[in-house]
Amino acid sequence: MQPLAGTGPFPAPGTPSHARTRPVHWIATAAALALVVAGAALVQPADATATTTAPRSATPAGGAPDAHAARYPLDCGRTEADVVAKGSADLDGDGRPETVAVVRCHTEAGTPPSGVYVLTPPASGGGRPKVAATLLDPAQRMSVMDFRVSDTAVSATLLGYSSKNVPRCCPDKQREVKWQWKDGKFALTALPAPGSV
Repeated sequence: MQPLAGTGPFPAPGTPSHARTRPVHWIATAAALALVVAGAALVQPADATATTTAPRSATPAGGAPDAHAARYPLDCGRTEADVVAKGSADLDGDGRPETVAVVRCHTEAGTPPSGVYVLTPPASGGGRPKVAATLLDPAQRMSVMDFRVSDTAVSATLLGYSSKNVPRCCPDKQREVKWQWKDGKFALTALPAPGSV
């Protein structure tokens, strides 16, 4: 009994050569698929973790509080707060590093106002870091750019609006600021505006 044309190991007469499958085609397809699967396993979001059940440490190996483990005084409604920038240093000179975090409500579009918070280690070993100071309250309706933390200061560029008539997409005010620990608290210094003398 003869196999039907095109159903056996040989293609039907008249089948173009590029449409004929050969073992080399199957091997190449399998190799390409293996590369895609391996690549997907290696490429993960920056905040991906190996396990989802283990709690994050509130104080990582460097001793600075973990900005992602804190609870912030920020009302985001049904969304969560996103830590968009952070830095650590011993700002008050007590020998223990603090963490400063720029936090805003999660959004897929637009730029909600930011808050800037100073975190200290938890009082107990398993607790959350404590918000020790609010440097910028989201109620001030500002966004933060060029955020930096050094051993002596926290500095940033604040973007804001001159009136409620300015579209929320396009801040028309900008100011360089710096917070430093002085006399037991963080003091704000506004740097000279661009073009001023």
